[in-house]
Amino acid sequence: MTTQDSPVTEEELHAYVDGELPADRKKAVAAWLAAHPDEAAIVAAWLAQAEAIRARYGEVASEPVPERLKLDRIMRQTRPGRSIAALAAAAAIAAFIVGGAAGWMARGASAASPSTSGSITADALEAHKLYVVEVRHPVEVPGNERAHMTAWLTKRLGYAQRIPDLQSIGLKLVGGRLLPGPSGAAALYMYEGSSGERFTLYCAKATEPESALRFKAGKQFAAFSWIDQNAGYVVSGPDNRDRLEMVTKTIYEQVDRSGARKS
Repeated sequence: MTTQDSPVTEEELHAYVDGELPADRKKAVAAWLAAHPDEAAIVAAWLAQAEAIRARYGEVASEPVPERLKLDRIMRQTRPGRSIAALAAAAAIAAFIVGGAAGWMARGASAASPSTSGSITADALEAHKLYVVEVRHPVEVPGNERAHMTAWLTKRLGYAQRIPDLQSIGLKLVGGRLLPGPSGAAALYMYEGSSGERFTLYCAKATEPESALRFKAGKQFAAFSWIDQNAGYVVSGPDNRDRLEMVTKTIYEQVDRSGARKS
């Protein structure tokens, strides 16, 4: 039996977004989300996506099924003596057409308005996976050319870059490279530990409001991301949350103090 004090489940979070929770559980879930900002950010994204779908396709969803696709019409038009299997196939085709159209509309709504932070994080993780395995060419500019790299990428991105120093936590700057980002140029800086572990810092222009740290876990890699003054930052590395969080906080403090802001 579910009570007001029962643990919050993922199914309840989806029901919360859909407005299907009982009043007592809705209050409990709201209180739980207030104490869990990472999960609250995910739920907020779900709510925004649901609202976008309703705003864009609400009228279409409420339209009646076209007369030619109604099952009883298909059944009446079927030739006498046609097999049950053929009738079932006709019904399946009608269901596929209606269901496929609805699925395609939902896909369109999702693709039409992706969040900047989500795009930046996805691009950062893809870049991380692509370049951390490189042995000879992981970066364009080596770490011993920090001054040149800083000036070059500051000019290309359009806002001041400060490359964090992570030697205090055992990470050496391998170097950096220029990449295409969701809203223009992006920069990727790579760091390496004595054991060979690699972390990357991805910087790109963002159009969303400032946000706190957000965590995204994967099968092999994970990332922390945030947005600050029209710039998005993503720190990616091995799927070890404690270690990645330490690296992220060290970077976050240096970027925050540096005045790395969009000009």
